[in-house]
Amino acid sequence: MRSTEETPHGAYFLGVDGGGSKTLAVLVDAAGREHGRGLAGGANAQAIGIEAAVAQIRLAVAAATSASGCQAPFAAAWFGLAGIDTSRDHSLLLPHLCVLANVVHLTNDAELTLGALPGCVGVALIAGTGSIALGRNASGAQARAGGWGHLVGDEGSGYDLGRHALQAALRAADGRGPATQLLDSILATWELRNPEDLISRVYPSGDKSEIARISRLVFAAAQHGDPVARRIVRRGAAELALAALTVSKALGFDAGVLSLALGGGVLLHETDLRDEVVQLIRRKQAVESVVLVEEPAVSAARAAGSLRQTAKTMEGK
Repeated sequence: MRSTEETPHGAYFLGVDGGGSKTLAVLVDAAGREHGRGLAGGANAQAIGIEAAVAQIRLAVAAATSASGCQAPFAAAWFGLAGIDTSRDHSLLLPHLCVLANVVHLTNDAELTLGALPGCVGVALIAGTGSIALGRNASGAQARAGGWGHLVGDEGSGYDLGRHALQAALRAADGRGPATQLLDSILATWELRNPEDLISRVYPSGDKSEIARISRLVFAAAQHGDPVARRIVRRGAAELALAALTVSKALGFDAGVLSLALGGGVLLHETDLRDEVVQLIRRKQAVESVVLVEEPAVSAARAAGSLRQTAKTMEGK
């Protein structure tokens, strides 16, 4: 295998986007051309633990390495991981990642999406399995809202929408709530016969990804006019808009115009929700541009070579 010094393109740079459902690793050369990518399961250490998260990251990087024909350590790497919220999170994960690159930058995954904006100035809003809003202004001040995890937060995320769909379906089943097609669609999707069977499917594991995938049924039902599903979608859109507006105000963008970057499977693929979120934001805030960030790992890999704020170097190791 070629080392980073032996490649005809010069050094390789690694970008890793580790979310709640999947981890994507991408390798590019100094010109930003992609040479390999690898996909693995979710890498949110808060949800699955440090060891499991590191294992998924290594699987994704190994697949990208194999596809590119090169080997670690790479010149630089930017790891954007869900659940990296405190200095303790950072210090626990960083030692496991330093062997992969000469320079390692470790942040929350939301920062990868923010990196798609010029100068990283503006607000990034992400809704995938989880949700968070993160921003930075021209002075370098940062703010965030949401991202508190599926048990106490992540409003408007796939998991949040799926959980509300399950609650609505069970309320309909026992007569506490209005009828909704969500009940039949969830039972059919999970190949269950009775509402009682949902208990054993949801507990004890409470698989976040599986519950998040139920959000697809919510959007389908809403498009078919189901009032319960429509309320769930409207609530999710309002929560996401609130998170973005909260960050915007904290950074002083409410007095001017805002650049907005949107990421995460829910916002990228569910256009009805995305349009409603942007419309709600525009009612309160002038928006200069809206950028859809399809693959944050790619932009992270391309930015890794020019990173000035590094988390760790190989010196002294």
